[in-house]
Amino acid sequence: MHPRKNRIHSIATVAALSAASWGAHAQSTVNISGLIDAGVYRGFDKVNHVGTIQRSNLAFSGSEDLGGGLAATFKLSTRFEMGTGQLEGAGSKPFWQGESTVGLKGGWGSVRLGRALDAVWANDWTYDPWGNFDRIASPAWQYWHYNYASNRTSNNGSPEYGRLANGVFYDSPSLGGFTAHLSGSFENSPNPPAGRTAGTRGLSLNYDQGAVSLMAAGSRNASDDTVVFLGGKYTFGALSLMGAYDRSKFEGPVDSVAKVYTLGAVYRIGQASLKASYGRLDLDGRKSAFIGLGGDYALSKRTSVYVSLGNNRPDRAQKVTAYGVGIAHMF
Repeated sequence: MHPRKNRIHSIATVAALSAASWGAHAQSTVNISGLIDAGVYRGFDKVNHVGTIQRSNLAFSGSEDLGGGLAATFKLSTRFEMGTGQLEGAGSKPFWQGESTVGLKGGWGSVRLGRALDAVWANDWTYDPWGNFDRIASPAWQYWHYNYASNRTSNNGSPEYGRLANGVFYDSPSLGGFTAHLSGSFENSPNPPAGRTAGTRGLSLNYDQGAVSLMAAGSRNASDDTVVFLGGKYTFGALSLMGAYDRSKFEGPVDSVAKVYTLGAVYRIGQASLKASYGRLDLDGRKSAFIGLGGDYALSKRTSVYVSLGNNRPDRAQKVTAYGVGIAHMF
């Protein structure tokens, strides 16, 4: 063999052995996951639609074992509308609107940096029968979240109702069923209230043990708006009962306060899940009521069909009903 070729071969062999050795110590994984959802429905706008009823999304996530119980993590997630193929909120929200984070995790918990759900939104979905994932029947979708913006202007000048950009996120390990979740952003409002220099900060304390799930959380954004959330769920056999209280305050020349109370139930019969919910909203003294009904049927571990119905009463003289059927596939 030519000396130069022999040298190249030796270098290649050493490189391959080094890579194999490194791979033995640093195992990495990359996952592709998501939900494809589409249905036929009549919305609260009294218009017929074909498209996403829940939330179609695509995510790339992964981790690398760094040794010593430490791992690096990342997640990139986006959401889209099945009816048009466009990004959800196209033009106002970033491409990776669901999450774009990188971080570290170990026995002490996990830390992520980037864009993600704040401490309240990342956990309150547990106390809604639809997991805040159904724009027709979910009381969380209708009543909880649009009363408090995590940032009033982060989406090209429009509000962001659940996620923090340029944020820091910490999730603790479980200690006897108790966990803590913190979120914060150093960004300030363009016109912060007098005396405010800090960005957004949030905290959620959770308890999940056996049949019981409890949550107490709160967040304050850079504009001094606040939200307080309390939730509880109890599961016995095939039945899960849940309730939640959400209080949001908007700071402005005239303050606005929204108080929401919701109750929900999920009953599982074989491959089917029946869902029901009731919610009341008090927005500065103006009261509204909401009823959600629905059911899912699992065709497999990944595919289900469902029906959803929601009835919203913005006041005693009005009521608007939305309904639809859909199919969802997880991957």
